[in-house]
Amino acid sequence: MKQSDRRVAASSPSPLEGEGWGGGYDANRAPSNLPPSRQSRTVSAIVDLPRKGGGEDDVQGRGKDHLLIVAGVTLAADCAGALYWPEQGLLVVADLHLEKGSSFAARGVLLPPYDTAATLARLAQLIARYAPRLVIALGDNFHDSEGPDRLMDGDRAALHALQRGRDWIWITGNHDPEPAAGIGGAFARFVTLAAVTFRHAPTGTAGEIAGHLHPVARVTQRGRTISRRCFAVDGQRMVMPAFGAYAGGLNVRDRAFAEVFPTLAFTAHMLGEGRLYTIAAKRCLRD
Repeated sequence: MKQSDRRVAASSPSPLEGEGWGGGYDANRAPSNLPPSRQSRTVSAIVDLPRKGGGEDDVQGRGKDHLLIVAGVTLAADCAGALYWPEQGLLVVADLHLEKGSSFAARGVLLPPYDTAATLARLAQLIARYAPRLVIALGDNFHDSEGPDRLMDGDRAALHALQRGRDWIWITGNHDPEPAAGIGGAFARFVTLAAVTFRHAPTGTAGEIAGHLHPVARVTQRGRTISRRCFAVDGQRMVMPAFGAYAGGLNVRDRAFAEVFPTLAFTAHMLGEGRLYTIAAKRCLRD
C-alpha cells in the first residue's frame, strides 16, 4: 500500500467520552458512539509465520499489502491477520482471546501466561504501521467474561495506550457476550460501514465480515503438508483468521464453512512470512 493511501490518525481527540453499549452501530445512519481517542505506542513484536517454500505453481504469494474485495469494497489484508480499510481509516482484527492462558490456569491447565502481552504487541505493530482512526475487534476479544478482571496492570496500560488517539469498538462474541468495564472503547453487536457489516459469528449474508470460525487452510507443498491461519473470502463475504496468540483454528473444509459459503468457490489467503498465499478452497486438504 502506498503511503498516500493510508489514513493518519486524527490529531484532535474525539468529543465523545466514556464506555458505551449499543445493539448495533450503523455508520450510514447514525453518528459515532465511540470512546475517547487515544494515542498509540510502538511495541516490538515477533510474528510466528511460515516461510516461503515451494508450491508457487499452486499457491500464489503476494507482498505485504494483499488486496481483497468484499461487496465491492477493497481492503488490504495484512499478513499478521488483520484488515485495513484505507478510506475509513479502519483496522479490523478478530478473535483476540485475551487472557486465554489465565483462563486455562484457573482450570488447572498451566500455560505460559504471556498470550495477552504477545497479542497486544502484535496489534501494536499494526497500529504503528497503519495509524488507524478506528479499530474494530470482532468479538471473542477475551476468552471468558472474567478476562478483563484478570488483566495484569502492564497489559491494561498497554491496551489503553493502543486506544489513545483513535476510536475503538469491541464487537461482542460468544465468549464475551456482555460489555466489560475498565477496557475502554464502545461495545456493539455489529457495526455497518458503507456496504459492509462487521459482526462476530458469520451468517453467510452478502457484505459481511466476521470472525468466530478461526479459519485455517491445509495444503501440501512439495511433499510437505502445512496448516496456516487464513482469510476465507468469496468476494461477497469474509471470515477473518483469529488474531490471538493462543487461538486455535478450524479447517476451511469443515462443514461449518459450507453454511457461510454456498459453494467451494471461495479462496483461502494463507498467512505467510511477509506475504499471503492464495489457494482455491477446493484445493485445500481436509483434516
